[in-house]
Amino acid sequence: MTDSAERARGIQEMFSRISPQYDRMNRLMTAGLDGRWRRAAVAAAEPRGADMLDIGCGTGDLSEEFRRAGARSVAGADFSAAMLALARDKAAGGDWLQADALRLPFGDGTFDAVASAFVLRNLVDLPAAFAEMARVLRPGGRIVALDITHPPPGPLGALMRFGFEQGVTRLAGALSGQGRAYRYLPNSLEGYPPAGELSRLIEAAGAADVRYRRFGGGMVALHVARMPDG
Repeated sequence: MTDSAERARGIQEMFSRISPQYDRMNRLMTAGLDGRWRRAAVAAAEPRGADMLDIGCGTGDLSEEFRRAGARSVAGADFSAAMLALARDKAAGGDWLQADALRLPFGDGTFDAVASAFVLRNLVDLPAAFAEMARVLRPGGRIVALDITHPPPGPLGALMRFGFEQGVTRLAGALSGQGRAYRYLPNSLEGYPPAGELSRLIEAAGAADVRYRRFGGGMVALHVARMPDG
């Protein structure tokens, strides 16, 4: 097994283990702000009347926001069967499927927007992932990606990074009984590109108008891009 395949399997198993506490820990670690950030991602995706793909849908929070915002259809894909089981419990009529973000089981030009929330850091090949997103998008379709990022330089960024690494994730690990899994969160930034470099990777997949904004003292970034028309 290659190093990438072994890492992917380890991440898959980790998310399956923490799935029962996943929603509760997200609310705790973000002081409830993760819902506001997801709604910002939904607004950027412009889902009304659109066909949406939620990559790494987890327990289905982002997919449900798309439905409430008037999406025509929403497909939620995740590589953890345990996460998908929780998503189905929330929305039994949803379109949920187990799938790899690097090999999406959809034809070219299937969706108007592809979105993800707190997923990109867990993918072993970001260029391949963005190429797949671009492939399944229609002309003019949108890529929307919300994730933890490296904070900007300066005292505030350093303070936010310290709090994330030494405070929030340690507390979540202690409360959930999954200390090893929550130690992974700050470590997942190792090798992950800063927000500006991530924009360039999205551009390299053929997207245009790539932009991002920060939340959470700079520790969270929302990237938005559009595929060319025609």
